[in-house]
This record gives sequence, C-alpha cells and structure tokens, in this order.
Amino acid sequence: MSLSLKMRDVFVRRIEALLPDALLLLVARLGIAAIFFLSGRTKVEGIITITDSTYELFRTEYALPIVPPDLPATVATWAEHLFPILLLLGLFTRLSALALLGMALVIQTFVYPEAWPTHLSWAAILLPLVARGGGIFSMDALIFPRSRM
Repeated sequence: MSLSLKMRDVFVRRIEALLPDALLLLVARLGIAAIFFLSGRTKVEGIITITDSTYELFRTEYALPIVPPDLPATVATWAEHLFPILLLLGLFTRLSALALLGMALVIQTFVYPEAWPTHLSWAAILLPLVARGGGIFSMDALIFPRSRM
C-alpha cells in the first residue's frame, strides 16, 4: 500500500472516531427538530392555540386538494410540535422522522414544488433517522435495547 493510501486510511479512521454514528444521529435529530418546531411555533399563539392566520394560510397558500383546510392546518401544527419534541428526546425516532418526511413530501408535492432543494435536504436528514433510529444517545436506546444498533 502506498504512503498516500496509508495516510488517507489514518485520516479516515480518526474522522470516524471523532464523528461516530451516534453523534451524527443526535445532530440530525436536533437539527431537523428545530426546523419543524420553529415552523410550528409560527402557527400558534401561547402554548398551542392555532391562529386565525394559520387557518387562512391553509385556505389559500397551503391549500390541499380534496381536504378541507382546517384539518391539515390542525394536523400540521400539532405534528410540527409533537414529532420534533419526540426527536429531541430520541423517542419513537423512526416514526417521528417518517411522519416529518411525509409532511415534507406533501409540502413538496402540493404546496412548494419549486422548493425541492430544501425538501431534499430535509429528506437527507430524515432518511438516516428512519433507517437507523435515534442512536445510542436516545430514549429509544434505553427503552428498546435493539435500537442501539
């Protein structure tokens, strides 16, 4: 093996040691949770009183086909609060990440199809959480020992 390949291998092993999967999954959980939670906070007053402007937004700009606007306004607002909190805790991580990925797909398909780079970046964060779970720094790892892998 050449010297440059050996140096590369040493570098890669050091980076892998500094950035274990558990840390990457934790950072992913915290980062994507903040995005969705802060979005949810723009839709409420107080703790979780959905504003009239949120309902109006779902009647106009966020209008979905077939579904009456009050339903997605309520579901989206609650989802943007519940699933990020679960992600912060690392509790039901796969389910929470899958739910937020579903929201991103709905937004991409029906609301902002031109915003695919943003939604693709969300998917890039959420898909490893769906596939791997919350990692060892999660409530899932404590409650469901198989999810430590």
